[in-house]
Amino acid sequence: MQRSELNSKAPGDLVPYGRQPYYKPDPLPPSRELALGDDFYETLADATFWLGKLSGISLELDFPPVLYTSLLRKEAMESAEIEGADINYDALYSLETRTFDAGQAEFESTTGDETKDTREVLNYEAAIRDGIEALDHESALTVGLLHEFHETLLTGVPDNRVDTNTIGAYKTQPNHLGDFLPPVPRVVEDLMDTLFTYYRTGGSYHPLVDIALFHYQFETIHPYGDGNGRLGRLLITLQLYDHDYLERPNLYLSEYFNRNKDTYVERMEGIRYDGNWEAWLSFFIEGIARQAHESVDRTLSLATLRRQYEAEYGGIQYTKHKLACNLFEQPYVTSKTVQRLYDVEQPTASRAINQLVEEGILEEVTGNGRNKEYRAREIFDILEQPPQTY
Repeated sequence: MQRSELNSKAPGDLVPYGRQPYYKPDPLPPSRELALGDDFYETLADATFWLGKLSGISLELDFPPVLYTSLLRKEAMESAEIEGADINYDALYSLETRTFDAGQAEFESTTGDETKDTREVLNYEAAIRDGIEALDHESALTVGLLHEFHETLLTGVPDNRVDTNTIGAYKTQPNHLGDFLPPVPRVVEDLMDTLFTYYRTGGSYHPLVDIALFHYQFETIHPYGDGNGRLGRLLITLQLYDHDYLERPNLYLSEYFNRNKDTYVERMEGIRYDGNWEAWLSFFIEGIARQAHESVDRTLSLATLRRQYEAEYGGIQYTKHKLACNLFEQPYVTSKTVQRLYDVEQPTASRAINQLVEEGILEEVTGNGRNKEYRAREIFDILEQPPQTY
C-alpha cells in the first residue's frame, strides 16, 4: 500500500514524482543497530546446520545429474508459479523425453500453449546453470552478469507474459507494485551499483543476513521492467553458492516464498515504511533453514530408493532390470526411449515397461491409447510431495 508518509525509522524517502512519489531506499547496511535476539540466532544456527548437512550429502552421494536437476527444477517451477505460470514435472520431462526420442540435441523453441510456461522454467534453469558456471570460473556476481541472467529469463517467453521491452537492461519506464512505486529509471543505476558494491565488499553481517538484506534491497529497487521476482530469487541461490553454502543448486527457497506469499510481502513493506528489519530477517532465515531441511530429507529419500532399486534389479542384464536401475538417470520414458537406450525392438521395450507398471515402479501418465508416456512413480512421489518439515 502506498502511504503518504513514512515512519521516522523507515530506511528510505518518498521522492516527489508527478502525481505519485517514488520510494528511494537508503543504501545498505541499515543505519541503526539490528536488534536480533537469541531466537533469531538459534534460527540462524539452524539454517547454517542444514545448509552444511545439504552440502555434505551433495558431496557424499554419487547421484546422477538428473536428480539434482529435478531439485533445481523444483525451484524453477515454484518460482515460475509465483509469477502465474502453471507447470509441473510431467510437462517438463515429457518435452525432454520427446526431444530425446526424436534424436534432437536440445529442446525446440517455445510454440503454442503446450510450452509457454515450460519455457519460463527452462529459462530459469539455464540462468542458474550460467551463474554457477560463471562462479566456478572465478567470476564475481556483477551488474553485467545480472543483465545476462535477465535476458536468459525472458527470452522466448510469450509476449503476454512479459511486461517490458527492455530485456537484458534496466527499465526505461516506471513500474508499479500495486500502489507502491519503486525507484524510477533515472536513479536505478546508482542504486544498483551501490548495492553490488555492498555485496562485493563483503557486507556487514553474517553472510545469510547479508543475502536477506540484498534480496530486500533488490526487490525494493525493482530495477527491471519485468522479471524482478524471478531474478531476485535466482540470485539467492547464486549467492548461497558464491558463499560456499551450497555444493549444488539444490535448495528450492521459492517453495517457502510460494506458500507464504502474504507474509513475504508484508515483511518487505514492514521495512520500507516502518524500518522493521528484524521481522523480515527472521522470516527469510527461517525459510533457509526449513528449505535446507526439506532438501536434505528429499535427497536422502531418493538415495534410499535408489539403493532399493539397485538391490532388487541390479546385476541382471534383462531390459526390465536395466530400465529400473536407469530410472534415476531417465525417470520419464516412452517405448521409443527404451528402444533407443538399450538398442532393443519395440516388443521388448513394451514388455519391460509393462512389467515395471505391474510392479508399481512406472505409471502411465497420458491416458492415451497410443504414444503413451511413463514416469518413475516413486521418484516423482518424493519430488512432488508437499513440505514435510513444516
